[in-house]
Amino acid sequence: MGQRMNRRRFLWGAASAAASGVLVGRVGAGPAGADPAPPIKLPTIFHSPEMVKYVDEMSVPSTITSSPTQPIEIVARTTSTRFHRDQPRVPTMAYNDEPYLGPTVEAHVGEQTTVHYRSELAEHIFAADLDTSLHGVTERYRGQPVTSMHLHGGVTPPEFDGNPERLMLPHHGTAVFEFPNRQEAGHLWYHDHAMAITRANVYAGLAGMYLLRDGHDTGTSGNPLGLPAGEHEIPLILQEKIFRVDGHQSLRSTPVVPQGMWEGGAVGDRGLVNGKVWPTMTVDRGLYRFRLINAASFSVWNLFFSNRMPFWVIGNEGGLLNAPVRTRSFAAAPAERFDLLVDFSSLAPGETVELCNDLAPPFQAAMLGEVVMSRFCRFVAGADRGDRRPVPTTLRGGRGQPARIPPIATPQRVRHVSVSQPYELRVPPAIMSLNNLRYADPQIEKPRAGTTERWDIINITPDPHPIHLHLVMFRILGRRPLRTVAYQAANPQPPIGTRWAPDPSAFYAGPMRGPAAWEAGWKDTVHAVGGHVTSIVVRFPTADELGFDPDAIFSSDPTQSWTRPSGGHAVAPSASGQHRHAAATPVHGMVTKDLQGYVWHCHILDHEDHDMMLRYRVVS
Repeated sequence: MGQRMNRRRFLWGAASAAASGVLVGRVGAGPAGADPAPPIKLPTIFHSPEMVKYVDEMSVPSTITSSPTQPIEIVARTTSTRFHRDQPRVPTMAYNDEPYLGPTVEAHVGEQTTVHYRSELAEHIFAADLDTSLHGVTERYRGQPVTSMHLHGGVTPPEFDGNPERLMLPHHGTAVFEFPNRQEAGHLWYHDHAMAITRANVYAGLAGMYLLRDGHDTGTSGNPLGLPAGEHEIPLILQEKIFRVDGHQSLRSTPVVPQGMWEGGAVGDRGLVNGKVWPTMTVDRGLYRFRLINAASFSVWNLFFSNRMPFWVIGNEGGLLNAPVRTRSFAAAPAERFDLLVDFSSLAPGETVELCNDLAPPFQAAMLGEVVMSRFCRFVAGADRGDRRPVPTTLRGGRGQPARIPPIATPQRVRHVSVSQPYELRVPPAIMSLNNLRYADPQIEKPRAGTTERWDIINITPDPHPIHLHLVMFRILGRRPLRTVAYQAANPQPPIGTRWAPDPSAFYAGPMRGPAAWEAGWKDTVHAVGGHVTSIVVRFPTADELGFDPDAIFSSDPTQSWTRPSGGHAVAPSASGQHRHAAATPVHGMVTKDLQGYVWHCHILDHEDHDMMLRYRVVS
């Protein structure tokens, strides 16, 4: 394999040399005195075929209600869907009987959800796009795509957390997942998390909602909090895509990077909601509750309604805010979830309003031809007056309400972690990095159980990076601008493989700005702004609090369910009832090994795949 470089760095040179949008020079010369030959356009970015907006009805995923006494089945399948009326039915991947994405799972706080998971996937629909130079990806994955289901936001035992190395092959048994649901009611989601092909699997369709209910937020009419329910509570799974001329999804964004090579992420030019391109939804002229998620692979969006009407944010990933926050817009990074109340009562019958975005792509992406993806869907006011209840004044701390979110705790330790993108040519190619490390490097974070830490996320890149920690919820303390050039000049970055996250305190360019009111609740993903230090405060729970050992060792084979304490002797029962060592044993042609702990990573899925993801352990 020859030297390769990051897609943006490669294309940046091409775009800089042709900033006017043309290549220097002409193809051939015409006769003397003739008009000059037209310039050659620089084909840096693929664009989707033309599609008419707002011609498809918005679909809503089916719902599975979890029971503590009855397991639910989740099956990954190869299927097909029609993303737009004027496009053909094309291959997708999905869970259960959905044509794309997965059903919404509704579970209850304190009642365990048991999932029997299996894969019936056929050849990967992006088989030719998988990059076998990335961590652990083999040629086998093209015909037998591996998966690893992760409950994002779940306070989950490590063996059931969707570890990226705990991989399931198609047609090779059933994996049992146990989700305790011993956490506050909130908005979770489940999606694939397989090592180095997460973007391909999720982009293909392996993602779904998971709503955790309790006695306050029941999801039924007449719930104590007075929130819309039933047909007035709607999931909005927002995504971006590029489509090929033949209507198929395109995992590629540029012809400059050959097929089968990692690209680094791209802005889509078609907005999807619940698997439809620019759909429309008829709404009653009253109050709705929208459970919104940015399920995109790359983009941060600034979301608002086309008439600039106000609405209310009532919750983040980990549950409700103390009170509704009235706003006209908010920023949503990949994997962030927002609980919204939207009142359509001011609209006349037949009047329309669109859900919009006006946040431009990062500068380098814009230079390459990537454009603002400005529309997601249209709402059409119907004749029905709908739910006319008032917006609650409080959500926590009152009678029949959950306890208020407490003030942010005082941290016992400050931990510096870095986000960077080395640009030089290398073999393997330039990568995205946390702490200047690769996933397999041994210098991992080891917070102690029962301690509260402040993590200063030092983003020296100009781009945003949504950072997600498995197992825990946290609070955003604030963001401070960083003099990144001076910081790097004073602290030269060593080669990849040496931990690098110097103290940034001498290089701040301004005061800390606290979180926006609409992101001030319990979070599991934070928008780490480019050129800033983003500070979060997180408490790492103890085994007694969790009801399980967060540092247990477990097998990479998801069809085995066993754990042992750190330092113990690894044995697991075989089919014959005998015991065997769990490490380095072939299972279905794959080698199993001991795994331990959780991961934290960027939720730009290309970045996560290569290699902006690290392990961490909660130690006693």
